[in-house]
Amino acid sequence: MGVRLTKKAKDSFEGIKHIGENGEEHWTARELAKVLEYADYRNFLEVARKAWIACNNSGINPYDHFVTFTEMVPIGSNAERQIDNIKLTRYACYLIVQNANPSKSIVAQAQTYFAIQTRRAELLLDKNLPLSKDDKKRLLLRREMKKHNAHLAGAAKEAGVATPLDYAIFQNKGYEGLYGGLDRSAIQKRKGLKKTQNILDHMGSTELAANLFRATQTEDKLRRDNIKGKDMANRIHKEVGAKVRQTIKDLGGTMPENLPVADSIKNLKEKKKRN
Repeated sequence: MGVRLTKKAKDSFEGIKHIGENGEEHWTARELAKVLEYADYRNFLEVARKAWIACNNSGINPYDHFVTFTEMVPIGSNAERQIDNIKLTRYACYLIVQNANPSKSIVAQAQTYFAIQTRRAELLLDKNLPLSKDDKKRLLLRREMKKHNAHLAGAAKEAGVATPLDYAIFQNKGYEGLYGGLDRSAIQKRKGLKKTQNILDHMGSTELAANLFRATQTEDKLRRDNIKGKDMANRIHKEVGAKVRQTIKDLGGTMPENLPVADSIKNLKEKKKRN
């Protein structure tokens, strides 16, 4: 968010957080309005109205996040009066602070606080969700990719790809064919990955399947045609990669370099252990 959340601000938002009987969190509009320094509650209600519209426009039922209720408040001399209030979920609060006056320092702090809280909740929910069909497919394809890369390395060695450097060049030729000239380093850069991150661990199922086809077909051709010499092996690998790319193009598919980066396969493995 660009704003460092102070302990004082965090304590303010935590201090008005309510926990329901089922452990659900909520905030109330009147308490949040005070913390956000809205002297006139009617001005805060206008911000809440914009947040309600934003929630509705996003396809999420706003009545699940903005719940009106009435409460009695003391007005002196042991008397009370009834006032309207709104019970707000974390998501409702997040939308409200995004629509609040950004020139206020406390609003900027609130944007940071609720963004962090929302993200933490998303991560916790994701950790506890069962693996999707695509998650399971990714895990299977990644295992197959690891196995067939080992087979490909064996076939390449028999062809004359002897040293680790030779094999790195050989692998890059396959990527260059499949990714339109991009080698491993360029693919990492294109997808915003660090040099230490294995590109295979961040491929979705479609991209993994394309690379698996490249690897298996190259291995088969090296052995079937009894290819000898690392230069010839490199050429074969690039040609096979290019043919897989052409097939994707002919089918109207998305080029692999344009496919989205997936969450690390290591996280999926951890998720599987928890399920």
